[in-house]
Amino acid sequence: MAKEAAARPAATIVLLRDTPQGLEVFMVVRHHAIDFASGALVFPGGRVDENDFALAGNATLCPNPDGLSTVDMAFRLAAIRETFEECGVLFARPGHTVALIDGETLRSVERTHRAPLAEGRISFDSVLTAGDLLPATDLLTYFAHWITPRHQPKRYDTHFFLAEVPSEHLAVHDGSESVDSVWITPRQALADTTAGRFKLVFATQMNLMKLAGYRTAADAIAAARAATVVTVLPEVSQIDGTRRVLRIPLEAGYGAEEFMIDNPPAS
Repeated sequence: MAKEAAARPAATIVLLRDTPQGLEVFMVVRHHAIDFASGALVFPGGRVDENDFALAGNATLCPNPDGLSTVDMAFRLAAIRETFEECGVLFARPGHTVALIDGETLRSVERTHRAPLAEGRISFDSVLTAGDLLPATDLLTYFAHWITPRHQPKRYDTHFFLAEVPSEHLAVHDGSESVDSVWITPRQALADTTAGRFKLVFATQMNLMKLAGYRTAADAIAAARAATVVTVLPEVSQIDGTRRVLRIPLEAGYGAEEFMIDNPPAS
């Protein structure tokens, strides 16, 4: 029997904004050369690394007024870092101010640090120190927790957070890990996937379905704050070809326990 792959910790921010068309989310198209969710429409995010855990325990660079555990804080820091790397949005504040970094300052930080950070040549704490910035982890609302099914060769333990995009921050894909990006309503993303324009991994599809029920960013964030996040580790039953039945906990809030899907696994 093949050894079960360990699930790697990962984090993502679902960026939200209100438009006349309704609530929109920011999504990127993953590069086709990437071996997990190749070519899929996803929320910006990625792995939690050792530097995220180290920064989470640094009270000077990472204030923790809510007393979160180091692990919980590391997931939030990874979500902020990865979102900056992948689309240039940075949830950080100058010093101990209330307002987030403004657009002009962000563009300066981006020109100097975004590429080196994404390439692993500098750490996120170096970016914060150089700009006299503190991560705005308080603006992230815990939304969902998904773990890749056990049979997959590459697995992730992913925490999803909601946050309203800062008005002066222009989300743009990096052209490396992601090759395109779009602001889109959850309903349209689901419809375009059905029509064959996009492809989605199961967790992304389910989270879009949940978000499609909200009119505004404030509605989605308020609902997430009031809810209890239930970990989802889908149980998979093969039917034939690419058709599978995935079972998830009803209490996770996705409206059902079983879902039929007809697409290849993410990896």
